Amino acid sequence: MRSLFIVGDSISIQYGPYLKKLVENRFHYDRKRGEAQALADLDNPVGANGGDSGMVLDYLKSERDKGVKYDLLMVNCGLHDMKTNPVTGEKQIPLPKYRDHLAEIVRIAREMAQAIHWIRTTDAVEAIHNSKNRSFHRFHEDVVAYNSAADEIMSAHGIPMVDLYSFTRVFGEAAYCDHVHFTEEVRGLQAAYIAGYLAGAYQS
Repeated sequence: MRSLFIVGDSISIQYGPYLKKLVENRFHYDRKRGEAQALADLDNPVGANGGDSGMVLDYLKSERDKGVKYDLLMVNCGLHDMKTNPVTGEKQIPLPKYRDHLAEIVRIAREMAQAIHWIRTTDAVEAIHNSKNRSFHRFHEDVVAYNSAADEIMSAHGIPMVDLYSFTRVFGEAAYCDHVHFTEEVRGLQAAYIAGYLAGAYQS
């Protein structure tokens, strides 16, 4: 049975239990550890929360240096990168740096994993997000831009992508339970979508 390892943001933490249950007959499911720590504050990327692209890169480098190997590695980052200072407009990780990080993530991941899949970043609806979170903002146009950059890099390197962005966006604003996270129902649907993708990609 193949192993499936996930490195992603808080969105992946929340759909994770559903995904684990859906794929347990096909994959040994695991993810970056520390869920209790991460769930205490989903906006603060610690523990199981992969955080921004720089944090994901550092984590994968650390694991590589320990000799860690994966059968199947699914990776996502972007929502933390595009965090915007409401006063200065500065991004946590500017787009050019995000691109550099992703290219390096692909390079490191290929040293560790037999197969890599990229999960496209889910949306941020600024009317919801920025009215509920005053410490940092997110914008839909940045989600589009960061996803577009990731699309280009992953396509150039032949990395398959799971379009969780488009899948989730059709549910509209009712899908959100807070500024950026999703209801239990939507988390289950996201997991089913990813499980379906995996079933198609790994039929044997």
